[in-house]
Amino acid sequence: MKIWIAHEAGLAHLGPVPDEVEIEVFDGGAYPSDPKDVVFLVPPSTPRTPAELLEDMPNLEAVQLLSAGVETWVPFMPAGVALCDNRGAHTEATAEWVAAASLASVRRLDHFARLQAEREWAPVRTGTLFGKTALIVGAGSIGEAVARRFAALGMAVGKIARTARPGVGTLADLPELLPQADVVVVIVPLTAETEGLIDAAFLARMKDGALLVNAARGKVVDTAAITAEVASGRLRCALDVTEPEPLPAEHELWGLEGALITPHVGGGVDGFMERCYPQVGDQIRRLAAGEPLANAVENGY
Repeated sequence: MKIWIAHEAGLAHLGPVPDEVEIEVFDGGAYPSDPKDVVFLVPPSTPRTPAELLEDMPNLEAVQLLSAGVETWVPFMPAGVALCDNRGAHTEATAEWVAAASLASVRRLDHFARLQAEREWAPVRTGTLFGKTALIVGAGSIGEAVARRFAALGMAVGKIARTARPGVGTLADLPELLPQADVVVVIVPLTAETEGLIDAAFLARMKDGALLVNAARGKVVDTAAITAEVASGRLRCALDVTEPEPLPAEHELWGLEGALITPHVGGGVDGFMERCYPQVGDQIRRLAAGEPLANAVENGY
C-alpha cells in the first residue's frame, strides 16, 4: 500500500503504521516513484493542479488535506475517491487570530503601529470589546472556539450555522441579528452557498462602526463592497483572507485606516507538523484496516 505525504518532518508524527504500508515523501517536486501505485495522498503545495495529480493517480482511494478548507479539491474529485479535511488541527490557532485581530482593530493597535514607525506619540481614545456583541457566522469548531474567547472578554455572542440548534440560528436570522452586532466574524467554508455571502446588502445591515472579521476564504466577502464601506469610515475590517489573494500591492484596501490585513496566517503558527500529522497517521491506520476514514467531506465541506 503506497502512501505519499507532503513533508519529511511529518514522518516523526505519524505514529505506528502497518507493515504493508510504504510511505514516501512527495514535496511537490519530482515524483518519488510511479504515481499510479499511490492509494493515499497528502498533497503538498505544488504547481500541479488537483486535476493533474488525480489524473496521474488512477488507483487513488483517498486524499487527506492538511487544511480545513477543501474548495480547491472538491470540483475535481472522482467518484469513489474520499476527500478528507484536517478539521480540528487549526481550530485553536485560527480562533486565536480572530480574537487577536478583533482586539487589535477595536483598540486600534494597527493605527498605533503606524505611529510607532513614524516615532510619533499621539494618544487617542479607542473602542473596546468588553460589553459589546459579537455575531459568529459559521459556528463550527473554530466558531465555537472564537465564542469561548469572546465570552471570556466580556462579550455577548450570537451564532449562525447552516443548521439550527439550541443557541444557534441560521442564515435566515441574519437580518435580525446583524444590526445588533458590534463584531461580525465570518468563519464559514467556501461553498456555492457561501460564495459572495458578505455582499453590499449584508454589509449595509451592519451597524455603524461595526467590525467585519474574515477568517474564512476571500471569496466569501465581496471585496469591492467591503472596500467601499471601510473607505467611507462606516465600517472597519480585519481580513486574513482576500479576493484576490494575494491582495495586489496597488489595492486600495492596503492604505485604508480602518483595514487590518494579514497574509492568510490564521493557522500559521509553530507546531504545524505536531498538529497535522497525527491525524494523517490515524487515517493511514484506518485505511489499512478497512475502516471508514474520519473527516470525510460531504456536500462540499
